[in-house]
This record gives sequence, C-alpha cells and structure tokens, in this order.
Amino acid sequence: MKTPKICKTRAELKAAIAQANPGSLGFVPTMGALHAGHASLFSAAREENELVVISIFVNELQFNDATDYARYPRQLEADAQLAGAAGVDIIFAPEASEVYHAGLPLIQLNSGTMGELYEGASRPGHFDGMLAVVSKLLHLADPRQGEYRAYFGQKDAQQVVLIRRMVADLDYPVQLRLVPIVRSEKGLALSSRNALLSEEEKEAALVLHRAIKLIADRAARHEPLDIEDAIGLFQMEPLVELDYFVVVDPNTLQELAFNCQDTPFTGEGLILVAATVGKVRLIDNQPI
Repeated sequence: MKTPKICKTRAELKAAIAQANPGSLGFVPTMGALHAGHASLFSAAREENELVVISIFVNELQFNDATDYARYPRQLEADAQLAGAAGVDIIFAPEASEVYHAGLPLIQLNSGTMGELYEGASRPGHFDGMLAVVSKLLHLADPRQGEYRAYFGQKDAQQVVLIRRMVADLDYPVQLRLVPIVRSEKGLALSSRNALLSEEEKEAALVLHRAIKLIADRAARHEPLDIEDAIGLFQMEPLVELDYFVVVDPNTLQELAFNCQDTPFTGEGLILVAATVGKVRLIDNQPI
C-alpha cells in the first residue's frame, strides 16, 4: 500500500502535481469520512490516470445547520490509509482559510432553478455552496497539461447534474466521470452519515432501497410506475420520515408528467428519494 503525499496548501499541491508531471490526472473531491463508496471512485480514477489526486475538505458553505457541520467526521489519518490502499497519490487537505483565502466568498455561482429543487428546497443554499468549492477545487487540481478527469458518485445525483451543467456552461477543461452507487449487502447506499445510525435505524433505512427497487422493476417491465405504492412503504416505517420520492428527467430534474398516471413507462428517468431516519438525513437514487 502506498502512502499518499498530503498537501495542506495550494502551493504544495501545485508543486506536487508539477513534480509528477502526469500525462493524465484523475481528481476526486471529497469531504472525508471515507468509505468503500469513495474507494470505488479512487479505483476508477486509478484505472484511467497516471496521477490520482483527491481533496478532503469539509465545506462550511454546504451546511445549513452549524451543529451538522461541527459533528461531521474529520479523520484524516484513517482517510489517508483508505486512500492509499485505493491507489491515491496525493491528498489535498487544506484548512478553510486556504480554500477561502479572502474569507467566505462574496461572489458565488448560482445553481439556478435546478438547485432549488429537492435537496435544494430542503437545504437552501446547499448547492450554491457546493458549486463554490467544487469550482475552486477543479481549478486547484488542474494539471494545466495532459488529460484531466474528475470523478463523482452517482449517489449524489442532483449534485452531479449541477456540476455537469457548470462544467458545460463555464467551459471547464475537465472530463467528468460518474461512478455507480456502492451499497451494503442489504442494499443501503453507503454514506458517511450511516455511521450516525443505530442498528435499528439502519434496518429501517432499507425502505429507501425497497421503494426504489419497486419502481425500478416496474420501469424495467414498462409498467405504470404508480409511485404512491412506493410512498406507502414509508408510512409503515415509524423511524423514517419521507421528504420526497419522485421520478424526474435526468437532465433537467423536472418531475416526469406521468409519474402517477396509468400509462406504461417508456424512455429514461431518475428516481430521487430523501428521508430522515431518526435524526439522520439520507438520500438515494437510481436511473431508470
């Protein structure tokens, strides 16, 4: 297992990338508390690139709740071990003052109408904060020469749609790669937040995957989706409070008009779900 080089400043990161002088660089931005889902991103980057760089930075702008921000796990030593095992070469682990060197940004990207839906409705400003840091990190990790790729997980589906649009709208010189969700044996999407769940809550949380599978199976058979049946599954789980369960256009995030109608499913869609289990908010999704 290799030991990744840890860079704390922009200058150290720039120097480490320049010294490696890679013909291709794969970059994965994270907030740490790494798990097997992150490792799948690192491995995908390792397969395609000469140099693999990740960032570990808990971005204050993405949190609406100061308590949630404060309790988010920070475990750089353990994260570095997992990253090294997955083939990561460089970890950029800056302090907030290094990322936002002029203080929290006065000028920010606006995620637009797509950023106001679903997670954006439940967490106002979240996606503006996410784009603020991802846009910076994509610049900071840019090797300036050779191929440049960035890797994101399918689990954060709405985030990926917005990043893809930002890259297209602002002409970032980076190729985006999407890596499938990694799940537990029982189907729970891996998340850093899962560590905050009790065993009873983890069992209850499996309703997210059951509901998704119900609708995905109907879509595969080109049957009417009738998502009310999926919503009904949540009503039988007292530990779970559903926020939303929708089927949307995967490019625009607009809810598909036939979601609750008696017409056969055709074309493409994206199932999105969010729920609070105990005190922990979880999201999941599946393309159909």
